[in-house]
Amino acid sequence: MRLLNILVIGALILAASFVYKIKFDSTLQAERVAKLRGELRNERNAIAVLRAEWAKLDTPSRVQGLADRHLTLRRVGPTQFDALDRLPERPAPSGPNADPIGAMLVPTSPEMTGSIPPPPRAR
Repeated sequence: MRLLNILVIGALILAASFVYKIKFDSTLQAERVAKLRGELRNERNAIAVLRAEWAKLDTPSRVQGLADRHLTLRRVGPTQFDALDRLPERPAPSGPNADPIGAMLVPTSPEMTGSIPPPPRAR
């Protein structure tokens, strides 16, 4: 009977230590999760601040003001527009500085320009 009591007490101590270890590990994991949630909240706040700053920097009025201040641009006049059929043809690549890869990408025949064909002309 005494041996059985000693074994039960030993099992009880072993079980208690196992439960304590599980509780300690779960407490560490809970602290880790709380820390990660705090970091995630800080990162989300930083992203929100950066988005607000980007929206402020990207406003058309600010960009227009910077363009007016730093660039010497003139307004587009109504006489600067022309019809697309009056555009000059693209020059063919030639000479030793011709781009061989560009020649493979861009067709050289005038029938295949990749653009919309002009409307048929009235006769």
